[in-house]
Amino acid sequence: MLRLGRREFDAHEPVIMAIVNRTPDSFYDQGATFGDEPALARVEQAVAEGAAIVDIGGVKAGPGEEVTAEEEARRTVGFVAEVRRRHPDVVISVDTWRHDVGEAVCEAGADVLNDAWGGVDPKLAEVAARYGAGLVCTHAGGAEPRTRPHRVEYEDVMADVLRVTLGLAERAVALGVRRDGIMIDPGHDFGKNTRHSLEATRRLGEIAETGWPVLVSLSNKDFVGETLDKPVKERVLGTLATTAVSAWLGAQVYRVHEVAETKQVLDMVASIAGHRAPAVARRGLA
Repeated sequence: MLRLGRREFDAHEPVIMAIVNRTPDSFYDQGATFGDEPALARVEQAVAEGAAIVDIGGVKAGPGEEVTAEEEARRTVGFVAEVRRRHPDVVISVDTWRHDVGEAVCEAGADVLNDAWGGVDPKLAEVAARYGAGLVCTHAGGAEPRTRPHRVEYEDVMADVLRVTLGLAERAVALGVRRDGIMIDPGHDFGKNTRHSLEATRRLGEIAETGWPVLVSLSNKDFVGETLDKPVKERVLGTLATTAVSAWLGAQVYRVHEVAETKQVLDMVASIAGHRAPAVARRGLA
């Protein structure tokens, strides 16, 4: 059972986490939801299309202009409070690696801290424990925030993913983070080249077998682009194919840009796996 905010999710229940970037320079939407009204409209649409979680980020993952903790908080805290007011039941996640920002967004009503940089600020897990918030424990290969991988090597990338994410998860539990609020993320593209991310996907079942809920953040990422030689705006099909494979191998939470398309993929995989009945059943019954 995964328990986030007011929501509980069964083990075989796929969960969509919609990306809402509060940045002027995000790699995919190029600042389309930097303003409050477009961002709030994005939340409304994502919830209507089937997202149970909205993931709010105030700093782009890649290199760019410096964003201080104060500026990151300015972009996210008030917005979290407004989303909480408008959507009392939606799970609010905030993508941050900084404990002071984590504390501020939890005060404003956030339910989950999405630590995409693998515990680089160890105090973030302490914040999650103190506020009863969920926590995403990510493998980032030891990379510093907002850096790209350079000639990174692993003897066994999945062994490293398991070592790091399980270590972060168990540390979080020891600090008092709720066990049923912790997710582990293999960290596609983070501290990895394309072949590493493909192998992490191929061996995703090894992570799922640990029993921790697995979150995958695949949406339009560089490993999809390099695999298919496609620019950012032409990676949706590759993303959805990777999503289907990940669902079959046991991932549960999907951080995405395209909510409606992802929901169809996840519903189809769940039905093939026998975890979901078809929406209608007419063929061959008349």
